This record gives sequence, C-alpha cells and structure tokens, in this order.
Amino acid sequence: MSRIEKVLYTGKTHTTGGRNGASRSSDGNLDIPLSPPGTGTGTNPEQLFAAGWSACFIGAMRRAAAAQKVVLPHDVTVDAEIDLGMGGDDYFLQARLNVSLPGLAPEVARAVVDGAHQLCPYSKATRGNIDVTLNVI
Repeated sequence: MSRIEKVLYTGKTHTTGGRNGASRSSDGNLDIPLSPPGTGTGTNPEQLFAAGWSACFIGAMRRAAAAQKVVLPHDVTVDAEIDLGMGGDDYFLQARLNVSLPGLAPEVARAVVDGAHQLCPYSKATRGNIDVTLNVI
C-alpha cells in the first residue's frame, strides 16, 4: 500500500442521520440534505461518489494526456455511474466511467483513459475492491 508523504488537502464533512440526514463541509461550501436513492429531495452517497470520481478522473486525464504528448479536448466529459447492489445479504458498489474525448482517435482516447485510471486517486482506491468498467464513448 502506498502512503501519503505530504497531505495536499483534507476534505471534512459532518453528517447526521445517515441516508435520511444531511451533510455539511467544514467550509460550508457543501450543505446538502441526503435521501436514499429514488426517494426524497436530497442527494445520496452514490451520486456524491460519482461526482467526486468523475471530476478527479478528468484531472487525471489531463496528466495522462500531457505525459503522452496528447492535446486533451476542451469539451471532455465523464459520465460516472455508481451502482449500489446486493450480493446475498451484503451491499456492494460497482462503477462505470463513460468518457467522451471528442476529436481523438479511438486508440489515443483509450490510451489516455487507461493512463488516467492508473493515476486517479479514486481509481487507485477502488482498484481490486469493486468492479469498474471504463467506456470510451
């Protein structure tokens, strides 16, 4: 396991009530109600995880593209899908990252996505822990 040598940032939240509660960041920039998937008006942990991973993944693609001497399109997008499911009596996650890199040849886009998956901290955290599918669309 790799260890952090220098902490760059620490995200802090205070959550009450679980999936029927609320979460607020220490700086107040995030202040949201939480609801179980498909109910209520709040967001849920799967949506928050999808948002964080997709944003981080775009940053990792910038690094991967630069290392490969590829110009990343300005209109790159990542649609992250996080599934919450069951296996027996246990809950599990699985994920799909659907990446659009308009204007790049398919093999170049695939190389950038695969490179980003090696660099992205969210990808590293999930590697070997949940099923992840990377789609270049």
